[in-house]
Amino acid sequence: MNSFRHLWRATSIVRNVLVNNKTFSRQLATATITPIKPIEDVPSAVELDKLYKRVELEMRGIDPAVLLSYSWFCIAAASHLGIEVTKSWALRKAEKERHTLLRCVHIYKKHRVQYEIRTYFRFVHLQRLTGSTCDTYLEYIQRNLPEGCALKVTKVECQNLPEHLTPPKE
Repeated sequence: MNSFRHLWRATSIVRNVLVNNKTFSRQLATATITPIKPIEDVPSAVELDKLYKRVELEMRGIDPAVLLSYSWFCIAAASHLGIEVTKSWALRKAEKERHTLLRCVHIYKKHRVQYEIRTYFRFVHLQRLTGSTCDTYLEYIQRNLPEGCALKVTKVECQNLPEHLTPPKE
C-alpha cells in the first residue's frame, strides 16, 4: 500500500491517466489504422544453394583419445543429418616440436632441458553437401569443439564450366 501511495504522489502522469481515464480511452478509440498494402513490383531474387563436392575436416589436438572421441561425434552428427562420410583416418605418428633451453641463464651450456609438444591429427572426408547443410553441420560441430583441439575445414565447391570452355553449338 505504501508503494502505491509513493507512486501516486511521485508520478503525476500516472495520476492523470487514472483520474482522466475517460479522455484517454476516447483518444484510443478515435485512432484509425490504415492497412498496409503489399509492394508488388519487388523482384524476387532467388539465390541458389552452393554445392560442395568434398569437405575435409582436419582436427588437431594434444590428446589422441579426445581427438578420437570428437571424430566419432562428428561422424555421428553427419549420419544424423544424412551426410555421406567417405573416409576417416589418423596419421600414424604425432608431429613433434622440440624446444631446447638452458636450465638457467647463468649456468654453463652443458646444462640443458628439452621440452616437447606433440600434435596429433585426425581427418574426416564428407562428400556431396549443399551449402545450407554444410553451414548447419559445421556450426554444430564447432560449437562442441573440445578444449585442446583445433578444427580446419577445407571445402571443394562445384561450379559450372565457364562459357569459353563449353563446346560450340552446331
